[in-house]
Order: sequence, then structure tokens, then C-alpha cells
Amino acid sequence: MPELPEVETVARGLRQAILGRRIISVTLGKTDFIDDPVALELHLPGRRIEAVERYGKFMLLRLSAVSGETRVATNGDAAPASLLVHLGMTGQIAPSPAGQPLEKHTHVCMLLDDGRELRYTDARRFGRIAYLTKALLAEELTGFGADPLEVSKEEFADRICGRRARIKALLLDQSVLRGVGNIYADESLWKAKIHPARLGANLSRKQAHTLRRVLQDILRKAIVLRGSSISDFLDAEGEPGEYQRHHRAYGREGKGCYRCKTPVRRAIVAGRSSYFCPRCQPSPRGFAALPLAGKNGRKTKRKNAKDADKSRRRNGKSRRAPGAAEKR
Repeated sequence: MPELPEVETVARGLRQAILGRRIISVTLGKTDFIDDPVALELHLPGRRIEAVERYGKFMLLRLSAVSGETRVATNGDAAPASLLVHLGMTGQIAPSPAGQPLEKHTHVCMLLDDGRELRYTDARRFGRIAYLTKALLAEELTGFGADPLEVSKEEFADRICGRRARIKALLLDQSVLRGVGNIYADESLWKAKIHPARLGANLSRKQAHTLRRVLQDILRKAIVLRGSSISDFLDAEGEPGEYQRHHRAYGREGKGCYRCKTPVRRAIVAGRSSYFCPRCQPSPRGFAALPLAGKNGRKTKRKNAKDADKSRRRNGKSRRAPGAAEKR
């Protein structure tokens, strides 16, 4: 699912491509992911796209009031409004020439005043689109946490330290920080050398400050590289991101840690697969990683057996049973 860098990438692309364009008409396909399909058809035509913003994992298309040049304002159209867009797992939104054939799973087409269409495609329809007045938008955004790119180090520490929840869960909690997801939580925890199962209450403020710094660095670098394309993500120009080439923990189970070469392990934390280095990110007492599977798992077992054998020999013990030498 697109996280902060991917959503910011799409928002920046749309800002360059459609800012100032007026919506002429709306055509809808399947609408089970739209809060109120009739509201889109009724209230979007005649409005100008005045801004494209990111709010956590959402995009907000800020819309002007309806101009008297296009149609008479009714039902509150005299006031500005917003179109909230959540891409879900497979959603994409981008402008296309109106005459270009529709791609499969295109569910929203907004004809613009320059002859293009702003199209939303979503194969799995796990995304969301909602037309929101000012009051409804304020209600929608109530309860979200701080933006991780803007939060101060003291506020970040206040939101993390003292909480008896695992740090991975806190990073994913949108009421704590808005926009961080599984990928960048794992990447930042690896960089900060903090195990994802550590409790926020057990982190020092210095560790929290370090985590904030590396999280911001990683998010900014990911934005520059247009996000991570794991499976479906494309930017507003239809191009994949490149940050997945720089992942140091996420999805690297069984591969050597970039710092110490220890195989990266996977565990379930906060209901999500979490990737970490067992040496660089020591686990809390009693917390166990999932066993490595396949070829990497067999290699790790052999290495662990050799290490154990060496340890026993250093301690003057042999793997051979007592009395075996005399019998031979």
C-alpha cells in the first residue's frame, strides 16, 4: 500500500500536471469504493483544482467554488470543497488524453478543460474517493497524528516514549504519526538499530531523537527517488519508483545485513511482517523471530551448528559422547 513517499510523489506529479484545470464532467464505472458517487457527478463539474496536497497517506484535491460562468451554484456549491483520494493497494490517478482508450479497471474519469481526463484506475478497489465539504473534511481529519516530516524531535519523543506499545505499532499508528507504513517503519528501525518489538516506554529520548532523524532522512530520500515500487505503484506519469533498490531491511529475510552480514530475520509485530537484523537490533527478552525457510534457513542452521560446536570446543567440551574415544 502506498506510504508517505509514494503519495507525496503522486501529489507532486499531479500538482505539475493539473493545477488550475477546471473539471467539465465526471464519468463513473464501479463505485463501491466511492463514499457518495452522486456527489461527485453533482458537485465536481465547474470546479477548478486549486491545490493538490498530501495528508498522511491521503491526497487532497482542493476545489474552488463553482463559477457562475459554468453553471449556477446550488446545494452548497458556492463554497470550496475537497476531493479526498486514497490509492489503496493498486490505485493509480493520472491525466490522460481524452481520446486515449481506457485502461482496464478505470473507474473514474474527470474531463478537464484542456481536453485531458484525470483517470483513477484500481484493480482491487481497496482505495477510497470522497467529496467533502469544509466541515466534513475537518471531521475526517480529526484524530490523525503529526506529519513525520514536520514533527519536532521533542514532540516525536513525547509521542513515542512512555507508551507501552511496541515501537513498530506506534510508527504504524496513524493517530501517532500520519503517513508511515510497513516499509519505512522497518527501514528506519534498522537504521536506528532498534528492534521493532521494543516498547516505546523502553526507549530513551536520545534513541527517539535518533529514530526521528533517520526516519526523516529515509522518507526524504525515498521521495527524491519517487517511492518504492514493490508490485503495483506507479507515479503520476506512469513510472515506477526506485527506492526499493535501497531497502536495507524490508523484504530481505535470509539475506545478509548490510552492516554485519547476519541474515535478516522476519517476525510478526503489530500484525505485520517485520524485518530486522538480530545482531544489530537485539530483541526484547522472550521475543522470537520466525524460522528461516528454504535454502537460507538450512544455511543458517548449519552455521549455527558450527558456531555451537566451536563454542563447545573452546569450553573444553566435545560433541563426541563420553568414552567414545576409548571405545574407538
